[in-house]
Amino acid sequence: MRALLRNPTTAIGVVLCALIVMGALFAPWLAPHDPIEQNILDRMQPPGGDFLLGSDVFGRDVLSRILWGARISLVVAVASIASAIVIGGAIGMVSGYVGGRVDMFIMQVMDVLLSFPSLILGLIVVALLGAEMINLIIAISLTAIAPFARIARAPVLSLKERAFVEAGRALGFSHLRVLAVHILPNILSEVLVMGSLWMATAVRTEASLSFIGLGVKPPTATWGGMMREGFEAILDAPWLSVFPGIAILMLVLGLNMVGDGLRDATDPKLTGS
Repeated sequence: MRALLRNPTTAIGVVLCALIVMGALFAPWLAPHDPIEQNILDRMQPPGGDFLLGSDVFGRDVLSRILWGARISLVVAVASIASAIVIGGAIGMVSGYVGGRVDMFIMQVMDVLLSFPSLILGLIVVALLGAEMINLIIAISLTAIAPFARIARAPVLSLKERAFVEAGRALGFSHLRVLAVHILPNILSEVLVMGSLWMATAVRTEASLSFIGLGVKPPTATWGGMMREGFEAILDAPWLSVFPGIAILMLVLGLNMVGDGLRDATDPKLTGS
């Protein structure tokens, strides 16, 4: 933790992420208005007064919708990347540990998944399953499984030949125990660093799918959906798209800063250990 926070850029990233997480957690108390309550008399109000960041075409408070929309982005990002870490990490570990034709077959399947751009693959899955939060999580998880499988497989290929793993096999340890107790702790830092970086990708993918109408259905507030709703009035009311875009930018920037800091803090070549 000291090595992580020693870098001022990483500290800024932690602060940005913490502010957004706190805003999402305390949205019921911080939001000045109901995020889905419509008031046609207050439509298209500019920032200031009762509406700090303005109001949209239905008279809904933009600030309140941004705070509540942060929940959607964070839940989708955390759930999708956590599931991708578990599934992709397990696939990569087993593939690298077993080796041979099994490894070749699994990696060829992962190459097929990697051949699709993440947004296109997510678009296909959501279009087939429907625009629901759980389907968004499944779609984004599917796009991230292959990279995590590869990042977990690479170190396993060398670790399985190390003396402590051979000693475990000689003592009669099961393959599951060798993988879980002796190999997993040695690759966990690399997988977690990759996870923090891919959370930023998950946020962007969720916002992109919401922007084209394949995200969580209205009137639920999502950042991508808010940008789509404000795009038609971008010249008359730019705040409708600008403020949700700034929120996405802050979260993605913060996650990338934290990911870079984790990489530097866990890399023995950079820490001098």
